[in-house]
Amino acid sequence: MTTTLFYQQEMISLFSLIFSISLLSVLVAGCSSPQTETVEKVTIEEEPFGTLDDGRKVSLFTLTNAKDMEVEITNYGGIVTAINTPDKDGNIDNVVLGFETLDKYLEGTPYFGAIVGRYGNRIEDGTFTIDGTEYKLATNDGDNHLHGGEEGFDKKLWDADMQDDGSLRLTYLSEDGEEVYPGNLEVEVVYSLTNDNELKIEYEATTDKATPVNLTNHSYFNLSSQPDSTILDHNLMINADQYTPVNDELIPTGELAEVEGTPFNFTSPHEIGARINEVEGGYDHNWVLNRSEGDSLFHAATLFHKESGREMKVFTEEPGIQFYSGNFLDGSLEGPEGTSYIQHAALCLETQHFPNSPNEPEFPSTIIEPGETYKTTTVYQFSTR
Repeated sequence: MTTTLFYQQEMISLFSLIFSISLLSVLVAGCSSPQTETVEKVTIEEEPFGTLDDGRKVSLFTLTNAKDMEVEITNYGGIVTAINTPDKDGNIDNVVLGFETLDKYLEGTPYFGAIVGRYGNRIEDGTFTIDGTEYKLATNDGDNHLHGGEEGFDKKLWDADMQDDGSLRLTYLSEDGEEVYPGNLEVEVVYSLTNDNELKIEYEATTDKATPVNLTNHSYFNLSSQPDSTILDHNLMINADQYTPVNDELIPTGELAEVEGTPFNFTSPHEIGARINEVEGGYDHNWVLNRSEGDSLFHAATLFHKESGREMKVFTEEPGIQFYSGNFLDGSLEGPEGTSYIQHAALCLETQHFPNSPNEPEFPSTIIEPGETYKTTTVYQFSTR
């Protein structure tokens, strides 16, 4: 009996020793192993940006990622006022045209950085018909309707909410009859900046009457960050074998033409200035992207500036992209430090449905019905090489 008790006590002591050693090993390993890497969040900050004539306050929001890239956005027009991103030497500068004060935007701009809608681009004669009812819109571009009319979404004060993930959510109710468009259109646009230097723009809209919707962002890019230069030395690739030819008022003829053998061929990277003189007035055309039905984000275009090393890729769920080479900039507008925005000082790559689609039944439809949700995403991805 005594022997048995002694044996049991020895076994208990042995198990206690083994447990203690095991626990110590775990603690030591925990102390010496690498700590789990913390993923830095994108931050968002708000500051005053001015006051509208009716007393409403306007804000400026700055999104900053872990790589010190910054995107500045105001809830007036959903305008991207600045995109500060590094060049190949690490110098961070602004690569879009814009202003530093609200007053400059209120004086009028060619849609710098704005959300355009209810219908981005042109509608011929400002007229379309839905279910037998004809709608006559403002003709604010010669005889045609452009970018939502006299007071489109670019001139509206959007409600703004800063999200926990560092994104900016903008909402706006476009009431039935605004700019003559039918239906109460509830619109949401979310701007997000990722730690991969991507500016993501997510659009969503619903309506209580059938209405055309074609939303896009109208940022003017110059990757050199020197807007007193031009974008003619930038190289551009557009992943499109076809484009939509236009008449002398920049309205599509309805044809889908092949780019091969024309100055519209950007299927491989090409310097913009090399053939721009072959295009009357410069580039202001829609390209038909080579995306297939069901494609999600499609690599639509790549812009590259050799001297700075900056590259921008555009991904979208839209069927088209409008390349506008800043033809109507004439030096009359001045940016920070008195820089004149001269002709071709920047370019736009507007992801979209095709211009004048409400009047072209063969084009992808831009009409949304009650119960449907308009939803599309575009990403501008910045890097260097």
